Amino acid sequence: MKPFLIGIAGGTGSGKTTVARRIFDSLHLDAAVFIDHDAYYRELGHLSLEERAGINFDHPDSLDNALLIQHLQTLLAGEPIDKPVYDFARHTRAPQTVRVHPRDVILVDGILLFAEPRLRE
Repeated sequence: MKPFLIGIAGGTGSGKTTVARRIFDSLHLDAAVFIDHDAYYRELGHLSLEERAGINFDHPDSLDNALLIQHLQTLLAGEPIDKPVYDFARHTRAPQTVRVHPRDVILVDGILLFAEPRLRE
């Protein structure tokens, strides 16, 4: 059976993560996986900390949607991914990743999730 993908988008503080977590918690632990769009902010390690602090993180271009789409396609194909970990204090990705295995339900949430047309398909 192909996994079921659920995307939840909304403004900051709108409750999207709460909704996603309630759905996640209502399912069996092995039935669902949660992907946060925030983990897919672009790698900015090539910029100084001052330059990184000046980035508009509320703009769709601040997110690596190509990588998120690739990861969702991989999960939907039944393969695991190595999800990035974003360090919000340093405004860049952390060196480590988190191994995520495919599940029957894939929950994704983010403020700009559906700003990318390919994520609406």
